[in-house]
Amino acid sequence: MNRTREWGSGRLARRAHRPVTTGRLPRQIAWAERVGEERERRRTDAERLRIARELHDVVAYGFAAISLQAGTASHFMDERPEQVGEALEAIRTVSCQALDELRGILRMLRDVDGAGRPRAGLQELGELARLTTKAGVAATVRISGAIRELPSEIDSAVYRIVQESLANVLRHAAASSVSVSIGFEPGRLTVSVEDDGSGGDNASRDESTGCGYGLPGMRERVLSLGGSLDAGPRAEAGFRVRVSLPLAEAA
Repeated sequence: MNRTREWGSGRLARRAHRPVTTGRLPRQIAWAERVGEERERRRTDAERLRIARELHDVVAYGFAAISLQAGTASHFMDERPEQVGEALEAIRTVSCQALDELRGILRMLRDVDGAGRPRAGLQELGELARLTTKAGVAATVRISGAIRELPSEIDSAVYRIVQESLANVLRHAAASSVSVSIGFEPGRLTVSVEDDGSGGDNASRDESTGCGYGLPGMRERVLSLGGSLDAGPRAEAGFRVRVSLPLAEAA
């Protein structure tokens, strides 16, 4: 009887000192590595998409303005040489701005810490409107509500959305004027871009970019920030882009 108890105690002791697993730990390590790789891949894909949108917006606006002014210069070359000079000056201004923004994006790509990231935001909308006016479409910017500092990602998104909207106007809207309205409201920021041009539908605006990244790119930006976007022809004339972005209440 005692031998049985001793033998049973010894078996329990041997079980207690048996190694926990033989292959589980390597599998756990491999799984953690796969999770880390997938997380890094998603981060890289998101950053690549963000940079692609930045490049598209800079190039689309710059070339739209340059193309419009080049057409103006060609049209008035013989009849109104002073108009040609104004068009060439507008081309020079817009191209310089586009080059500055492209250099900023290149600095960002070289700087792994992101210190070279472009900082275009709400404060630069006035200059953007001025360039659009010089390109041939009278542009105005109006800001209403209790203005406050915006998170950097929202600040940059607003600038790029307005920039792309103005590029669409310059490319094909045949508009004489465009208005940009920014509204600081309780819990949200609203952005509206309205022109008095030929209108058109969302599909035609996307096709006019040559790659279909215009409105879809804007929508991606807005959705990534938890907002909403509505774009379409106005009842009276022209086209309207409306955006609503959530904002944390000011302390």
